[in-house]
Formats: sequence, C-alpha cells, structure tokens
Amino acid sequence: MPLRIHFTVEDLARTRIADGPAPCIELTTVARQLQERSHLVRLGAWRHRTLSALHPSSRMVFALMPRRGRITEFLSGANGATPAELVEQIRSTPRSRLRSSLEQTARHEALPAWAHRLPDDPLLLRQLCDGLEHVAGHALVPHWQEVQAMVAADAAVRSRQMLGGVETLLARINPRRVRWRAPVLEIAMISGLDADVHLSGQGMLLQPSVFAVGALVVDLDAVPQPVLTYPVAQLQAGTATPLFASPPSGGDRAGQAVDVVGSVLGHTRAAVLSTIARHPGCSTQQLAVLVGIAKASASEHATTLRNAGLIDTHRDRRTTAHIATPTGIAVLNAPSGRP
Repeated sequence: MPLRIHFTVEDLARTRIADGPAPCIELTTVARQLQERSHLVRLGAWRHRTLSALHPSSRMVFALMPRRGRITEFLSGANGATPAELVEQIRSTPRSRLRSSLEQTARHEALPAWAHRLPDDPLLLRQLCDGLEHVAGHALVPHWQEVQAMVAADAAVRSRQMLGGVETLLARINPRRVRWRAPVLEIAMISGLDADVHLSGQGMLLQPSVFAVGALVVDLDAVPQPVLTYPVAQLQAGTATPLFASPPSGGDRAGQAVDVVGSVLGHTRAAVLSTIARHPGCSTQQLAVLVGIAKASASEHATTLRNAGLIDTHRDRRTTAHIATPTGIAVLNAPSGRP
C-alpha cells in the first residue's frame, strides 16, 4: 500500500515548486549514493571517481549519513543557499541543538560512540565538518552548476504543467511512483510505508533533485511546510545515461566537442548555445524569441548542438526544455574558444 497524502483546497493553493536545488537535500543524498551500489549506469563513473578521491575522514560523515535510516537533524535540517554556506551553517550549530538532535536520532537507531561527544568536543565537531566539506568538495561542488541547470529545466517543465492546475502537476510529477486520486496523492515509497497523512492547510513544497535518482523522499516535519523530493524530469525520461561521467573541467571531452562543431559553430549557433546556458530550461519557442530567430531555425541549431553534446533537451509531451551540458559550458568559458 502507498503513502497517502490528503489535500484540501487550501493545501492545493499553497503547494509550490522549489525555485532551485536544495543543497542540504543534494548533499545528504550524495552521501547516501556514495554508499550505494545501485544506478550503475547513471552514477557508476561519478561514484568511482569520487570515492577514489575521498580521504578516510569521510567515514565520519557516512556514519551520521547512513545508506539507510535516519540522518540526524542538525545535518539534514540546515538551509544554506549553496553547499559552502550549508557546511558553514552546520559548523555553527548551537550545542543545545546538537545535543537534542543526537538524542532524537538515538531513540530510533544506534549512533557511533564518538557522536555523543560532539556537543562537548569542538575539535571533534570540526573534524566532522571538515570531512563534510571534503565530501561536498569532491562529490557535489564541482557539479553544482549542472545541478542548478537541471533543476531549472525541471522547474520550467513543471511550470508549464502547472498551467493546467496544481492537480495536473501532481498527476505528472513522477508517474512511476506517484498517482493523483483527488483529493489524495498516493506515493509508492521504497520503504513500503503505508500511512495516511493530512496536510491540514500547509500545502507542500515540491523539490526536484538530481542525486535522488530513483527515489522519492517525503519530509513531513520540514518547516514551513512538508517537502516532497523527486527526481528531476530529465532523469525520468528515456534511457538512463551517465551523470557527471567526465571530470567537471571537461578537458578532453570539451576539446573533442569543439572539433566536432568547429566547422559549423558560427555567430548564430554560438548565440543559441549562450542563450541556453543563461536561460536553462527554455523552450524552443522561448529560445527563438531570446535569440531573435525563427522557431524552425532555433530548433535546427538546438539539434546540431545536442548532437555535438553541447546541450541536452528534455521533452514533455509537446514542450521542450533545453539545458547546456558541462561540455557546452566549458566551451563558452574557454577564453580562446577552446578549453
């Protein structure tokens, strides 16, 4: 049986789409994915490269962010706007919150003995936060620009779905695991959770995620409203393709891409690529307006850029959402036109 979330008219009115990625959700999901062995196509190369670069101190982080089970609240409830801000916020967690968070977690599952000393041992807390910064620096920060672009593309898709009403959006948020049976949202949780939840007028925040590849996460205790985390639309469509398979610098891959399109990347096509990078998630019609060309021409240029690996395109029924790939961004950022 699924988790059943009951909506009132007020809940529907207050349900909204997050306007960007949530660093806390992405970082906690990153920690879980590094301990997994699933999603080998999408995450295998990224996981291998990241784990090879991590220092043994990362084990402290994984002990408090386990592959399964509860993540202690002072690590999962921070709200930094970027991964760096998130880590700094965790570093400054008050001792009283540390203690209450750890005590709450310990009621549900065992913690390592050293974790109970965190509120009274500043050096130990610093070691944990240094480890967290180290994990974020290798696993998440190098890919943050692409994460932002993928979430922006998802938001563009969801905004168009929202034109048909919130109920249309809920019905299409993740067809494999979510079903809208008005006024109830049924979610097939991996945990098999079977329960009824009433939002009581709070509504819900719909949070797209890049690293929550195959799972949905519901946080009913989030403030100011419950949060439903779901995989971005790009990860729900078509055949699975590798994420972050190449180093973020894009070196060799970007150079090859430039060679492929070198004979055709003229002024207009460069403008199309630059526009997509500055407006992630734009549709073909929007792209045409922004560049000042015909829609058919925008579609042709986008196809060429996509075939060269410089952009990705997500299709949702009759709409499209374009985003620049790391290779495309590297090409734009190269001072001489080559990385």
